[in-house]
Amino acid sequence: MAIAGAALLAGCESVTTEQYQASAVVTYTWYVDYETQGQGGADRAPRIEEFESTSLENKNGQRPDGAVSGPDERGLWWPATPPDPTVDELEARLRGQERIGRPRLAKNVEYRIIFRQPGEPNRTVPTEYSVYRQVVRAYEDRVPLQLTLDPTESRVTQARPAQ
Repeated sequence: MAIAGAALLAGCESVTTEQYQASAVVTYTWYVDYETQGQGGADRAPRIEEFESTSLENKNGQRPDGAVSGPDERGLWWPATPPDPTVDELEARLRGQERIGRPRLAKNVEYRIIFRQPGEPNRTVPTEYSVYRQVVRAYEDRVPLQLTLDPTESRVTQARPAQ
């Protein structure tokens, strides 16, 4: 990432920067519930096992290498789904009197903003979907942004064009 100007606004949790990226890491993961019947016939909460997963990083709304589907309704590209757990894999994780539940494929997305301040290394900070989309739109036109951080400066809560 080439670095132009960025300035920390004194006394605030705001950063104005010209160098930033939006990142969304999308992940497919197989999960299976292993259920045990409790005493008196009452079911207990299932034990959840995680199986294989696949991930893909989306940057600035562009189609990443390895994408096999997308963009979806949120503008995200997705990798191939991981292989289903085999019966041998499912049985290998059984304990005691458990029953194997139906495998389910979960989707997860982690949104991040990467930005730089003068004289400092890049910072990668988590955010939410709406902020990710604001940064993607600004990135297309290379608009300087004002990023608002939470009080601990550990999360970007807002992104808007700098004035």
